[in-house]
Amino acid sequence: MKVDLGIWSKLTQAVVALVVMAGVILIGMKYVPLIQQNERMRREILRLDGELQKQADTARQLRADIDALRNDPATVARLAREKLGYACADETVVHFETNPVAAPK
Repeated sequence: MKVDLGIWSKLTQAVVALVVMAGVILIGMKYVPLIQQNERMRREILRLDGELQKQADTARQLRADIDALRNDPATVARLAREKLGYACADETVVHFETNPVAAPK
């Protein structure tokens, strides 16, 4: 047997729908900041991974340079010639100096 309650039935449905919508909104308000924080942290992780990769490449290059300096006499000789101006006994070192350009008046 179905009883027609008239407007009360429709008001009850409207209240239930509003309560459900309010619940969804409250849940959304609680989790949206967490989702945003998660996205910020993911971007930070990606940035730090890129920086870590750059640092690893730099470390690898420095290790190769150190290894070359420890084990390769030609590398040591080249650096001594370039940086310190050293030469072997039978070589002549020529230094080129540049004149500073006068500032225009």
